[in-house]
Amino acid sequence: MKAMVLKRITSLEYNAYPLSLVEIPVPFVGPNEVLIRISACGVCHTEMDEIEGRTPPAFFPIVLGHQVIGTVIEQGAGVLEPLTGKRFGVAWIYSSCGKCKFCLSGRENLCPEFKATGRDENGGYAEYMVASEKHIYPIPDFYSDVEAAPLLCAGAIGNRSIALTGLINGQNLGLMGFGASAHLVLMMVRHSFPDTQVFVFSRNSKERLFAEQLGASWTGDISEKSPKKLHCIIDTTPAWKPVVKSLENLEKGGRLVINAIRKENQDKNVLLHLSYSQHLWMEKEIKTVANITGKDVKDFLKLAASSDIKPVCEEYRLEDANKALIDLKNKSIKGAKVLVMD
Repeated sequence: MKAMVLKRITSLEYNAYPLSLVEIPVPFVGPNEVLIRISACGVCHTEMDEIEGRTPPAFFPIVLGHQVIGTVIEQGAGVLEPLTGKRFGVAWIYSSCGKCKFCLSGRENLCPEFKATGRDENGGYAEYMVASEKHIYPIPDFYSDVEAAPLLCAGAIGNRSIALTGLINGQNLGLMGFGASAHLVLMMVRHSFPDTQVFVFSRNSKERLFAEQLGASWTGDISEKSPKKLHCIIDTTPAWKPVVKSLENLEKGGRLVINAIRKENQDKNVLLHLSYSQHLWMEKEIKTVANITGKDVKDFLKLAASSDIKPVCEEYRLEDANKALIDLKNKSIKGAKVLVMD
């Protein structure tokens, strides 16, 4: 089968072709697993973190990708339900131990044995993959394969971020950055919190225009002050400056939710200017998002379909995965990026 594999940690700053197109065997299906013929796979900023070593893969070469849509073509021993021929998605959560206090309380995203698709096991930048029967998700007919792919991470993690803000209808919400996840958050908020105003911060003028087209109440650069204090802010960027600027824009008692698996180090010195009185005082809170649970994926797919929420997507061939990653890094396209298999 064809696959785009990462062979070593590298810098996207100096290497525009981190992935190699190779032919590898179709994976073997083990007990309680299914073999999926992949039709589409979303491209996520987390792949950049894997490539550059901020969240390094467990082995090399590895197939990245954790927003996978495809059809089950084979099921292993122990899979009793007839799944062959049906369409499913595979998300960031590949497996967890199922026994620890976190798994038993529905927080398998915090499990110490959490394994991620495309980081700890081969993912979806390929024609086929195997996945656990426990962690595949039926896709509503409302979505095409391309439309469904970003829902599995950008959408599910965005929905978890909203929940962690504790947002109440009518409060002001800020979004730092406006990529795949944030544009779905804006759609969700407009549907579920109709009296909430959304304030979008982005360095990119095209992203700001896109946010306005989707119904943002205000847009501005990350360095700007919002016209109103914000009760909650979700930061979806890979940088540190938006964290500091978010805290400046928070209302007293407000909460910042950081939706990023890692932060890059280029602007880390901005934290030296963090002021307790200006940024943290008055009971402001900071909370981070750590992975997603299976319930997050199921709940969001149900919400998205019932709310007619569809992501804006840019399509690429599997062979063009490197271009998709560089476009993502350079923010030269809007919405979500999706690889489409032949």
